[in-house]
Amino acid sequence: MPTSKTAKQIPDTVSISQASTIVGVEVHTLRYWETEFSEFLTPIRTKGGQRRYRPEDIQTVFTIKRLLRDEMYSIAGARRHLQLQRDRVAA
Repeated sequence: MPTSKTAKQIPDTVSISQASTIVGVEVHTLRYWETEFSEFLTPIRTKGGQRRYRPEDIQTVFTIKRLLRDEMYSIAGARRHLQLQRDRVAA
């Protein structure tokens, strides 16, 4: 009998605190970026509502961090950049 996968059953997911350590930003920053970049950053949630970051989520966070902190994009500019990047991949 097939069952739906929950976050705990999906391999390679990490908690928000582990993601914070991996990427090198504070947990509250990840939560903020999740709201500001909701179109691009959507970690899965457990039944209890805990965030679980997949490898692709971690990669997105690294990209957001680079755009905002290294390349000095505004949040709106980083959103535009991510959208252009997504559009190029889709084309």
